[in-house]
Amino acid sequence: MQRLDVWLEGEVRSIENRSYRRVLREVNANLSEYVKWPQSAQLLWEGCHRTKYHKYSKTLTNLIQQHGVKVNRLSNGPAIVAYLLSGGKRPKRNGRYDWTIHHLYDGKFPYPGNTRSSICAVKNPRHFTQSAGLVAIHPIADALADEFPMIAWRLRAESFQRFCYDPEGAFTASQDSYGFAQGYRTKVWYAS
Repeated sequence: MQRLDVWLEGEVRSIENRSYRRVLREVNANLSEYVKWPQSAQLLWEGCHRTKYHKYSKTLTNLIQQHGVKVNRLSNGPAIVAYLLSGGKRPKRNGRYDWTIHHLYDGKFPYPGNTRSSICAVKNPRHFTQSAGLVAIHPIADALADEFPMIAWRLRAESFQRFCYDPEGAFTASQDSYGFAQGYRTKVWYAS
């Protein structure tokens, strides 16, 4: 991870606003206090993409409940369930709300030099519930990942280091149909 920190420091130097640089450095230096990762890469529901409300099959509902996770039918609910089933933890925010589950590939910030747009996981049925592309994130870091490409790519690079997840081909020459470097296999819970 140190190489990622060195890379990010080089990117931060290009920002003119000194207070922004200070915040970016602080969050990066203490990233584990702002970002929580799942323990494994698992695709909960192949075929699912974000809608306002989700209807789970009886089979999938039973699978989820057998693992002690509550079914969540809201728009980002399947992603939250995928994150939790993969061993992820969601700290409380101000003691009341859980941290946001953030999609690392959110349609923003294509890889530099890439002529295609970036993958938007919520619209892609092989990435919306892929835990390798999800983190629980503190609101401060969430805002930074939404605003600064370097933070988004810092998190994507760490996902690659942890899980070999590279759906845009930024880190490897070839990926399987699930976005993983060749040779890595992801568990698929349910295919619709």
